[in-house]
Amino acid sequence: MKISTYNVNSVNARLENLSAWLKAESPDIVLLQEIKTEFNDFPFFELSALGYDAKILGQKSYNGVAVLSRHKMKIIAEGLPGFADENSRYLEAGINVGGTDYRVASIYLPNGNPPYNNPDDTSKFEYKLRFMDALYRHAEELLQTRENIILGGDFNVIMSNKDVYDPEVFRNNALFRPEVQSRLKAIEYLGFYDAYRTLYPENVAYTYWDYAGGAFQNDLGMRIDYLFLSPSAADRLLSVAVDKNPRRSVKPSDHTVLTAELK
Repeated sequence: MKISTYNVNSVNARLENLSAWLKAESPDIVLLQEIKTEFNDFPFFELSALGYDAKILGQKSYNGVAVLSRHKMKIIAEGLPGFADENSRYLEAGINVGGTDYRVASIYLPNGNPPYNNPDDTSKFEYKLRFMDALYRHAEELLQTRENIILGGDFNVIMSNKDVYDPEVFRNNALFRPEVQSRLKAIEYLGFYDAYRTLYPENVAYTYWDYAGGAFQNDLGMRIDYLFLSPSAADRLLSVAVDKNPRRSVKPSDHTVLTAELK
């Protein structure tokens, strides 16, 4: 079973790229973030023609998450349980692949940095911390089900120095602050496994590069997209890889795809 996570940075703007990638790789499940569209404008027909059912939690122009599946799927949660949120950042689904049940969530964590015109505004960072606290509580509840659980998406957290091209540049950034690192690490301490680090403890593999300054060409990136696996799902982990091809395409997202294969 192949599952991918991809911050697509507008599903309609990247539809041609997304379609080409789906045709080439045929993952079973895709977790999308920043779809930036409401239900009526989502390309359900085009994705159905490629063999994918799509469930979305949309929002006009901003945020938005989706789950694509080649298999039967049911929605379990629209929005992060226990967290009142006007933004569309969490969608959880149950999917059966080849007789095995999976519970997956597409997650788009808040960035947390202040507005450029008001650097002293801490409200976005406080919102990020509240979201992460609620995610921790829900992750704890999910583990009690003992199901094959996969939490994937753009977490907007740089976990360590080797996950960013220059740690000093980001030392005070909301993606790199110890408060957010410790909260994501706490989810690992619950029993979730960072799929990439499980197989590659020391490798450098970025999933995001800014559009400006030749960041992609010079590999000035960061790893902020993750697939976190419950113990039973981690036991099935065969491979995990960052696929840079979507980032190389014309009009790409600033993120690229992370894919895990489970037996």
